Amino acid sequence: MTAHDHHDHHDHHDHQQRDHSTPSGGCSGHAPTADDLAAARGDDVTECLVMPGTPVIKSQAEDAGLYRDYDGQRYWFCCAACGPLFDADPDRYANAA
Repeated sequence: MTAHDHHDHHDHHDHQQRDHSTPSGGCSGHAPTADDLAAARGDDVTECLVMPGTPVIKSQAEDAGLYRDYDGQRYWFCCAACGPLFDADPDRYANAA
């Protein structure tokens, strides 16, 4: 199964049901590589609010359109599925930041 097939067949609603307190609850296969993280500036790395524990390189997320601006703040996501989940209840995620 390719990474694209994973997105096509994965039920992203189960993101809301998972325990997000540990990285194992993260969006598997969507995190930046260790090399990318090592090369990124510290202020260019954050954590996905929808999938806590999953690192996000802000510049890569912006290039891919994986972010939202909400209430004067920018939020970055690890994968395309996280944006719509954020959109459905932005206060839930924004207040967790």
